[in-house]
Amino acid sequence: MADSYDLILKGAHAVTPEGEVKTDIAVSGGRIRALGNLGAASAGEVVDATGLHILPGVIDTQVHFREPGLEQKEDLETGSLAAVMGGVTGVFEMPNTNPQTTNTAAFEDKIRRGTHRMHCDFAFYVGGTHDNVADLPELERLPGAAGVKVFIGSSTGSLLVADDAGVKEILKVIRRRAAFHCEDEPRLIERKPLRVPGDPTSHPVWRDEIAALTATKRLVNLAREVGARVHVLHITTAEEMDFLADARDVASVEVTPHHLTMAAPECYERLGTLAQMNPPVRDAHHRDALWRAISAGIVDVIGSDHAPHTLEEKAKPYPDSPSGMTGVQTLVPLMLDHVNKGKLSLLRFVDLTSAGPARLFNIARKGRIAVGYDADFTVVDLKRRATITADWIASRSKWTPYDGVEVTGWPVGTFVRGRKVMWEGELTTPAQGEPISFLECLPKA
Repeated sequence: MADSYDLILKGAHAVTPEGEVKTDIAVSGGRIRALGNLGAASAGEVVDATGLHILPGVIDTQVHFREPGLEQKEDLETGSLAAVMGGVTGVFEMPNTNPQTTNTAAFEDKIRRGTHRMHCDFAFYVGGTHDNVADLPELERLPGAAGVKVFIGSSTGSLLVADDAGVKEILKVIRRRAAFHCEDEPRLIERKPLRVPGDPTSHPVWRDEIAALTATKRLVNLAREVGARVHVLHITTAEEMDFLADARDVASVEVTPHHLTMAAPECYERLGTLAQMNPPVRDAHHRDALWRAISAGIVDVIGSDHAPHTLEEKAKPYPDSPSGMTGVQTLVPLMLDHVNKGKLSLLRFVDLTSAGPARLFNIARKGRIAVGYDADFTVVDLKRRATITADWIASRSKWTPYDGVEVTGWPVGTFVRGRKVMWEGELTTPAQGEPISFLECLPKA
């Protein structure tokens, strides 16, 4: 008797632990049950994926979906819709909301808000502060917690631990890998007069390379002192990459698509405050250094740092304009375009967006196409040419700095735990997102 499954994807090129192979994929109960030639098997749904590539579901480990408190910019439903429309199956969402995600009540409130309302699976970071240090060992192990996030330098919101003593106390009590925004706050304060009103090209002058490098060095030294694992978010400078190459004992490294794609001053001249981010987009010298770090294996993951503001907010004259841009929906097409241009291989892209996040953060059952794993798939057409437009953006903020940019490589489908959530630009399944599980905080029987 032939085997029967819930879903079979047939005839695709899949990126598996063995590399790129042509295979059918069978799914039941939300998990991968078989790989190979499944011509004799039957299924409730059969998807012909001939000519397409099936990647392990892309996990975006840095997004800001703004809920609660800032829903005019984004909320969990619209942000996750943007994710799945762009081929992203899971997200790690940040704690600088209102109220901040710094205690059990606020965290569990976000879990309730997200469950079966978000379109992708999700985890939430807990914000580390001076006031909640004693609670962090419990908070970081709550089901659905991505870990602890700390702002060494100020960005959007008021979460900030700028002093070494405060950072050290956090690192001493936690056991999981914590994520850090590294810009040196004293230097940012000292250099504020360098901001030129109405001129966003002064943004990277104010938030300069030394501010980033100083904070990253401080963090790594503290991590070594207490024996902690740290994850340094959105690295932007050549100097940081040189330093982090010798910090592989304690530090993992993230880069973003916008820092890999844009360069100053052109981006500010063309986009104005729409290109304003923290840390800033810098010149091509630094962008090239990020690519060299990807080739050298220094970079562990790519996160979008999706941080939307309304166009009205972004239209304020610099420096009153907020930093941040949309990004979760454009991560896959932008990076596939870089794959097609020879900047990185498809297997390296998968490692940076699926296997890498699973490895760094000990995600349970996600990050690879293998029997027993969640059936999370990002289905792409590597050769499709398409143009990114603001009309395509599902974020509540409805804009992208890449409006009008033509790319080669496009997300065709998004599967979350075996459910076809998006296909050919259409939402096909109601929201059923659930918290991501981590090996370091699995529930006890």
